[in-house]
Amino acid sequence: MFDLQRLRVLHELADRGTVAATASALAMTPSAVSQQLKVLAKEAGVALLEPDGRRVRLTDAGRALVLRADEVLAALDRADAEMALYRDAPHGVVRIALFPSGAALLLPDVLAALDRSALDGTRVRVQASDEDLPPTAVSQLLADYDVVLTHRDDRTPLRPDPRVVVRTLLREPIDVVVGAQHRLAGNAAVHPAELADEDWISVRGGFPVDDVLLSIATVTGVQPRITQRLNDFRVIESLVAANRGVALMPRWAVTDSRLVVLPLADVRAGRVYELATRPHAERRLAVAAVLDAFAAAVAPLAETAAAQ
Repeated sequence: MFDLQRLRVLHELADRGTVAATASALAMTPSAVSQQLKVLAKEAGVALLEPDGRRVRLTDAGRALVLRADEVLAALDRADAEMALYRDAPHGVVRIALFPSGAALLLPDVLAALDRSALDGTRVRVQASDEDLPPTAVSQLLADYDVVLTHRDDRTPLRPDPRVVVRTLLREPIDVVVGAQHRLAGNAAVHPAELADEDWISVRGGFPVDDVLLSIATVTGVQPRITQRLNDFRVIESLVAANRGVALMPRWAVTDSRLVVLPLADVRAGRVYELATRPHAERRLAVAAVLDAFAAAVAPLAETAAAQ
């Protein structure tokens, strides 16, 4: 019989990667964490950890037990949600991480949808944080959040993770933006070959916009001349408007009226919005209410994208 607290310690170690980070998250000392893990290994009758340089990592048996620990902890969350049915409608705090431009686009409508649900007795409070990290960081973010809104290039395949459930929300086109005086500003669209000699303002590597820029390089055979890498679209817009270069931007993130938006021809360019949770997270009614609120928020945008 496994001790629940020790399973929690193993779960946190899998999420956070180090004994020190696990101890900090659980308000324990590192030695207490190590002791709990040793006792858990004794209960399991098999080694759960092995040395990895100056750290430790999970063995195959340890990873298998983490999956079962996830199920146990999820079952406890479901039990709490089911008890809430006898007390009230879905309620509680749901922690959400969102990439900044996705938060600007969707969060106001998500909160509005939850406000409408409150008229039916739902009492869900969202704690939202902007986290500008690539999709590879999703599992790490789920150590601290219930729901993570992430984005990826629409040609990038999903990397399966048995501890993460991904729900696709919508696809957003990525366009070229130029200043009003740019030589291409009068075009209805732009071909990659027309951009071969441009100065580019891009985002950091690993994000969908940069992936599209790499695709343009493949089509043209010309390595893009990137003069700046910035992850704040408002700064990128200001530089493009000041004729410091051209940029790729998600269509619904463009707000500066001084810019001209040009769809890309011959290159499929877009990013996919996805919601990530732990398995069975939606069985907690408050999380399910938040997932429904996201679905309501993207419905008008999905209709717009389908019509284009």
